[in-house]
Amino acid sequence: MTDDLFRSDAYLRECEARILRIDDAGVVLDRTVFYPLGGGQAGDIGQLVLADGSELAIADTRKAKDAEGRPTAEIVHLPAPGQADLLAALKPGDTVTARIDWARRHKLMRFHTATHLLCHLVPQPVDGCSITPEYARLDFHMTEPLDKETLSAGLSRLVAAAHPLAVGVISDAELDANPALVKSMSVQPPRGTGTVRTIRIGEPEAIDFQPCGGTHVANTREIGAVVVTKIEKKSANTRRVVLGWAA
Repeated sequence: MTDDLFRSDAYLRECEARILRIDDAGVVLDRTVFYPLGGGQAGDIGQLVLADGSELAIADTRKAKDAEGRPTAEIVHLPAPGQADLLAALKPGDTVTARIDWARRHKLMRFHTATHLLCHLVPQPVDGCSITPEYARLDFHMTEPLDKETLSAGLSRLVAAAHPLAVGVISDAELDANPALVKSMSVQPPRGTGTVRTIRIGEPEAIDFQPCGGTHVANTREIGAVVVTKIEKKSANTRRVVLGWAA
């Protein structure tokens, strides 16, 4: 398995790691700071720095899959095309430095935390999500109309309030006893270890509390200026809210 260091510290920008496997899918390390595509959040990009200082560009990060196509505990770093010579020089057991594109990751962290604030402002089930460096969107399962200016003002207020964010865990049994904590209709929190990672915004009163495996900033003020750029009626029961960076 890959030790996913970003789960406990989203601010880690690099780490030393050992290559476990190299195949057609990509490079698997024993530990990494690279977040794999999942939960609506885009996978990280960056470099694997080799012992001689050369850099293998990583164009995406994904969860490995078994023969039946189910996600495993390994994380695959996908090299950008045109690096056959560098890949040929690598072998299992080699030590590399895994280094993410921090500017891009930080945008993802800020947007992901902003979507949690949006869940507070629109307390409806979510049936779709996408978080990229340039925009984020949530699809809410609802029929009522939403107002762009009202939501933007609400986000600005919550960002300015500088609410702290805390990463925690709850047991599978606690989650089963409180199913309303899961706000996503399309993505269920990962299970199998007996505990589920949670994100709590606000102290002592929680602004938002839900299971989440993504990366986040430590305080809402760090999100900066985000606004609602578009609200769409995607279906009779779906309202799509798109977030962007303020001009």
